[in-house]
Amino acid sequence: MGIFGAYSQYYDLVYKDKNYAEEVDYVDSIIRKYKPDSKNILDLGCGTGRHAYLLSQKGYLVQGIDQSAEMLSVARNNWCNERISYVHGDVRTIRLGSKVDVVTSLFHVLSYQKTNQELEQYFLTVKEHLRPGGIFIVDCWYGPAVLSDRPVVRVKRLENDAISIVRIAEPTMYANENYVDVKYNIFIKNKQNSDICEFVETHSMRYLFKPELSLFFKMFGFKLLESKEWLTSKEPGFDTWGVCFVGSYEGK
Repeated sequence: MGIFGAYSQYYDLVYKDKNYAEEVDYVDSIIRKYKPDSKNILDLGCGTGRHAYLLSQKGYLVQGIDQSAEMLSVARNNWCNERISYVHGDVRTIRLGSKVDVVTSLFHVLSYQKTNQELEQYFLTVKEHLRPGGIFIVDCWYGPAVLSDRPVVRVKRLENDAISIVRIAEPTMYANENYVDVKYNIFIKNKQNSDICEFVETHSMRYLFKPELSLFFKMFGFKLLESKEWLTSKEPGFDTWGVCFVGSYEGK
C-alpha cells in the first residue's frame, strides 16, 4: 500500500475543516477570468474527489487522476456523479489521448514532485492534455515562507461517531534539495471496542520559488498569467505558504 494508502480511509475526516466550496469558488473565478468558455477540466492528483465533485456541480465535465487506488475508491463511493470520471494513474506519466480546456492540480500536488525530472514529467503531462489557449491552475508550498516560517512538529486531533484520530506531523528539512520530509504518525481509536491501530507515512514536499516555476512554465510553452496567494489573490510574501500559479498554454 503506497502513500495515502491507509491514510485514504481517514483523509476526509482529517481535512473535514478544509473549505472545499470556497476553494472551488476561487478556482472557478480564475477560469471565468481567463477562459470563460471552458467546458472540461482535468484534475491531476484529485485525491478523494471533493474538488472534482464541486467543480462538476458548477457545470464542468471533470476527469480526476490519482495514483492511489484507495483514494479513488473513496472518490467513487462518496464524490461521484454523471459529470465526473476517475482514472487510476501517475500524474507524471499518464496519457489519456484527449485535450481539455483547463488542468487543475490542487492541494500542493505540485510540491510532491521533488526532483527536477519529476517536475519536467509533470509539466509535460499538463502540456499534453491542454488545448492551445487552455489554462493551468496549480498551487504549491512557497519557498520564501517555508524558509522564513519553518515547519515544526504539529499535533492534530479529530473524531467522529466511530473513531478518534491523533496525527503527529514531524518535519525534516533538506536545505540543498529544497524539500521537507513530513513524517506522519497516525493513531486511530475505535470508539466501540477501544482498539487502537497505528501507521506511519512520510510525505516528501518540495518548496518552490517564482523564478524557477516561471522557467518551467516557459520551458513547456506556457505564459505565466499570475502568481497570487491561494484564496486571497494577494501578492505572495515571506508569510505566504500557499501560492496559486496560473498559466496559459500557448500551443508551442
